[in-house]
Amino acid sequence: MGTESEIGRLLAACARQDRQAFQRLYELTSSQLLASLMRVLRNRAAAEDALQDVYVQVWNQAARFTSGRGSSWAWLMAIARYRAIDLRRRERHFTAGSAEGIEEIPASGEPLENLMMLGHRATTALHRCLAALQERQRDCILLAYEHGMTHAEVADRTGEPLGSVKSWIRRGLTSLRRCLES
Repeated sequence: MGTESEIGRLLAACARQDRQAFQRLYELTSSQLLASLMRVLRNRAAAEDALQDVYVQVWNQAARFTSGRGSSWAWLMAIARYRAIDLRRRERHFTAGSAEGIEEIPASGEPLENLMMLGHRATTALHRCLAALQERQRDCILLAYEHGMTHAEVADRTGEPLGSVKSWIRRGLTSLRRCLES
């Protein structure tokens, strides 16, 4: 593991799209991030997939890191943590989801058009439910989940207090879930 200043310098170089710096950052940090992901996900394959996602996000968002707001290592760990939590939530949702509508899922021999229709209906329902949310809730949810921002980043971007952003996201997700379930 590299020093805090070295990791910070590498992140700054990654923000300038320096591939060698990105490779060095990976060499210095990947083993510890993988171990952290494995502790949460309890599955090496899932942790390795998540690690890849983490480094894609690091590459794309390195310019967002500001040393005055915290340590570079903490920033990397937060990205890994949020990715692992997101995967665990998806896993729970998938395994705990209802069997209602399962008869609509095509068998392996059925045409791709049937799969595409299912995806289209889900997308349409999501857009309808997002449109029904209050504007602030919808904006915060989209920034957090579509753009991958943390709650603090959403608060910075919107100029709203962090507590308000967290409440809007929480209430918005509850409303969204109710809408999608109906």
